[in-house]
Amino acid sequence: MQDIISQHIATATGLAFKARSVLSLSGGDINAAFRYQDGNARYFVKLNRPELADMFAAESTGLQELAATQTLRVPNPIVYGQTDSHAFLVLEYLELSRASVSSERLLGQQLAQLHQSVQPYFGWYRDNTIGSTLQLNQKSQHWPSFWCEQRLGFQLQLAAKNGYGDWLQTSGERLCDHLALFFTDYTPTPSLLHGDLWAGNAAADKQGMPVIFDPACYYGDREADLAMTELFGGFSRDFYAAYQTVWPLNEGYKVRKSLYNLYHILNHLNLFGGGYLQQARNIIASLLAELGVT
Repeated sequence: MQDIISQHIATATGLAFKARSVLSLSGGDINAAFRYQDGNARYFVKLNRPELADMFAAESTGLQELAATQTLRVPNPIVYGQTDSHAFLVLEYLELSRASVSSERLLGQQLAQLHQSVQPYFGWYRDNTIGSTLQLNQKSQHWPSFWCEQRLGFQLQLAAKNGYGDWLQTSGERLCDHLALFFTDYTPTPSLLHGDLWAGNAAADKQGMPVIFDPACYYGDREADLAMTELFGGFSRDFYAAYQTVWPLNEGYKVRKSLYNLYHILNHLNLFGGGYLQQARNIIASLLAELGVT
């Protein structure tokens, strides 16, 4: 397999390449990751099941969309495809390290600049994945409907198929029915989002410049990206302060961030099982209470 991927790399770059060293790398829950090296040339290679080839195609396209904004650095996608046994994605190999105070500040500033890349619609021109779950991106002019139908509603349907019905379904549907109440005095801008921005998908390069990767891009409310940075922690006060200096957040974000993180908790429930069920229930109950809905 490594010879086939090496051939794809050589064809994509126009340079001779044959992996002489293949090093397994730690990281993500979804894909296997490796460093392919031939002399001085190194590449980051992701592998998964052949039927997930389109997931890598969408990731490659998302990285290109992010790079085109010239705001935040992302690894350059080289080539994607599939063999008989695996789907693969080859990326530029970057030496990454933990973020410093200065790189965290710069990340906040550059993320706000990224969010100023906008479209006249919510969604994207193609579906992609969040983890390995299908993420729908049908274009919409109405953000509450988009979030209800293509984010929460879709995840609730998956949860029902996975055996998490009853209260989760009825309360989740009730929340969707009243979703517009969170936007009575706030109109989101369709910003380009990373879409899966937790601390494991951000770092710094050797020069201390921030780097983001593993995107699940679409155009949506920028608050959704900020909310996920808070879900599992790992971002500093300097990051948030720097973001606010470029594009301050609306006061209602303090409530809406739970609405946005509910999507990711439901996705984790569907991907990883019932350990996330009570957290999903608690968020829904809190949001319904915020609206005064019983």
